[in-house]
Amino acid sequence: MKDIKYLRGQIDTIDHQMVSLFQQRMEVSREVAEYKIAHDIPVLDPEREREVLEDKAAMVANPQLKTDVAKLYEVIMSLSRGCQRRVMQDQEPTPPGYPQAVELAAPVEEPRVVYQGMPGAYSEEAAVNFFGPAVRSQGLNRFEDCFEALACGEADYAVLPIENSTTGAIRQVYDLLTQYQFYMVGETTVKVEHCLMALPGVKMEEITHVYSHEQGLFQSDRFLDRHPEWVRVPQLDTAGSAKYVSETGDRTKAAICGKRAADIYGLNILVRGVNHNNQNYTRFAVVRTKPELRPGSDKITAVFRLPHQSGSLHEILTIFAVNGLNLVKLESRPVQDRRWEYMFFVEFTGNLTAPGMDAVLRELSQSTNQFRVLGNYAANLGTQDAV
Repeated sequence: MKDIKYLRGQIDTIDHQMVSLFQQRMEVSREVAEYKIAHDIPVLDPEREREVLEDKAAMVANPQLKTDVAKLYEVIMSLSRGCQRRVMQDQEPTPPGYPQAVELAAPVEEPRVVYQGMPGAYSEEAAVNFFGPAVRSQGLNRFEDCFEALACGEADYAVLPIENSTTGAIRQVYDLLTQYQFYMVGETTVKVEHCLMALPGVKMEEITHVYSHEQGLFQSDRFLDRHPEWVRVPQLDTAGSAKYVSETGDRTKAAICGKRAADIYGLNILVRGVNHNNQNYTRFAVVRTKPELRPGSDKITAVFRLPHQSGSLHEILTIFAVNGLNLVKLESRPVQDRRWEYMFFVEFTGNLTAPGMDAVLRELSQSTNQFRVLGNYAANLGTQDAV
């Protein structure tokens, strides 16, 4: 058996050769960039890159190494594209689907804000968290009602739940963001503490029906399972359930929602914290028809569609890795009327004005079928409690 120092010495020698060859390859990449400038050719040629990957994998005799070689060259070619973009800079042709420069709007003073639900809902609390206690806010029945209010100018912002730490993405909101082509300009987080509440003087044994939003019922299912005789009735929102119970005057009905709703609708809290996860938070997106870039913006959200072929998502992930971007979320949604094709919502740390970000966005645009930046805003994943 060969000595470990000898083997490491061999590796060092090989690495020295590889570094030298890599430098030569990057120099040729610069020359390629100059040719592309002269002939008005974009940096990315997807068909050429697929041919290169197939050729390199075919060179490997060991079948177990074919995939590894393909991954290696995906990284090398991504670095080469970065080199070419540094040479070409603004001379690179704008690819189809690239997010064109859009005039950034200033934040609205004394804004009109809409949310889905009734006063006392967690969505209303999120609006207060982001805009302050003096915010002019109005609850609407549906998520789409909020988007329509923005579209027709009846509201300046909408505050909508986009993700729950227990149940995951609120997918309807993702779909509406794509449909309406609006922007995320901020986010805020509210801690969810569901309470069981009923009319004053009602005892637990009197309850026969429990009302809440379907997520509220799901998040409280362990508590509700201890009362199998109760009928669970889903409603449009949690606070609306409290309002309904209050208006009926029916002692057999109870609601599950935040404690703020009990104060608003005159109900008595029977049990606090009925949701089984006491570290349950909902993240809310602040949506506007125009993009903003507020001070401290450090998170970017984008949406893209990929071709239905092997390795397409891996190629995108390689772009993030090579450019040192922290990918914090990746959510997929089916493309309507396109079987087995998906839209991907991605969140990563960064600022649109940072050096090199323009080149990253161009590469993402060229590597996808569709690409759009949804917003650049300040991350807010704190632990603000609902009141």
